Amino acid sequence: MEIQQVSRPVVHKVAVIGGGLGGLATAIALRKQGIDAHVYERAKEFRPVGAGLALFANGLNSLDAISPGIVEELKRASSQLNQSFFKKHTGETITQNTATHQEKYGQPTLLFWWWRLQQVLASALPPEAIHLDYRCIGFEQDENGVTAHFDGGKSVRADLLIGADGFNSAVRQTLIGDEEPRYLGSMSWRAVIEYNHELLNPNELILMKGEQKVLFLFDVGGGYRCWTLRALMPKCPVPESAAEIKSSILEKFSNWWEPARGIIEATDPKQILFFPLCDRLPLKSWSQGRVTLLGDAAHPMSPYAGQGANSTFEDAYELAQCLSHSSSIEEALTTYENRRIPRTQAIQARSALGEQRFYGTNIGTEDPEKAARERVAFEEFQSWAYGYDPNSESRLKPWMEISAT
Repeated sequence: MEIQQVSRPVVHKVAVIGGGLGGLATAIALRKQGIDAHVYERAKEFRPVGAGLALFANGLNSLDAISPGIVEELKRASSQLNQSFFKKHTGETITQNTATHQEKYGQPTLLFWWWRLQQVLASALPPEAIHLDYRCIGFEQDENGVTAHFDGGKSVRADLLIGADGFNSAVRQTLIGDEEPRYLGSMSWRAVIEYNHELLNPNELILMKGEQKVLFLFDVGGGYRCWTLRALMPKCPVPESAAEIKSSILEKFSNWWEPARGIIEATDPKQILFFPLCDRLPLKSWSQGRVTLLGDAAHPMSPYAGQGANSTFEDAYELAQCLSHSSSIEEALTTYENRRIPRTQAIQARSALGEQRFYGTNIGTEDPEKAARERVAFEEFQSWAYGYDPNSESRLKPWMEISAT
């Protein structure tokens, strides 16, 4: 559905639930269009939390379209990927690649600490637009507006409510009340710490693979590095104490490359984030009346393809455009869903498929022909995903098939 320019947005005041990356980006995008958007975040303060993530061309293009010039600020707050290495668990390099995303897609790959990215986005909003210590517990809507209810008896009235409150979204639960998340069969442990080692260089990413587990090590700027361990576990383990979690990880890495063990040994157990990798089956609709979903609340996915935050920034741009160029809320949300659901369904599917295959074969034992087919299929998917350009109608072109090799 194509939408035409209208004289003013169809909403005046919008309540965005969730002060994470998606909620902040959405509020920025809406306010750029003259909409009075406010963010309501359950945390009492923004603290240095979260792990590392990568922003690819599609995410950066979306943010640049939302707030021109912000990408230059993002570059200063991150590390720009120059080299990537694929290694055995012993440290032996299998492949080394120079980053080519700038040449291919017009944007580099930026490696971020989640908290630093949150800081950049929050600083782009006026302080009075961010409301902390607002934990949403539900909402009610009628033909004239929607009322969000918060812990402690607080409530807010708006023309539109956007659930950008993450994987365990309270807005989604009230709106849809769907099933529990789908466990994908592997666990993740992550941390960001200030760390230096002579064998770990700036602007690089290392992927190491061992028996049913993988480790990512990458620079996120400012002397900080992120390590992410993912291990195949058919059953979700019982939660442990922070000290037990660290001890268990070190046991898994007893014979791994020294810098990999070293960064984990240097990590305060309380800084280690531990969670099962899950997603949810795609929804046919994200909206009801004056309420819609965005980001992980709408399309939670495996981190395999690195598209969680990037696809969320696409959502933020498209939703703001739809609300600014439609004649009614119904038209805006219908167009938003038509533009976003097919694309995010494809990304969810490809991410889940990749997660299932991640641990399947040990280094050196792959079927060369099958490995080559899978590599080509994933490269084609990446080109489609990274090639999202907010200024081109080609961004709406669907991914017609997911490789079944």
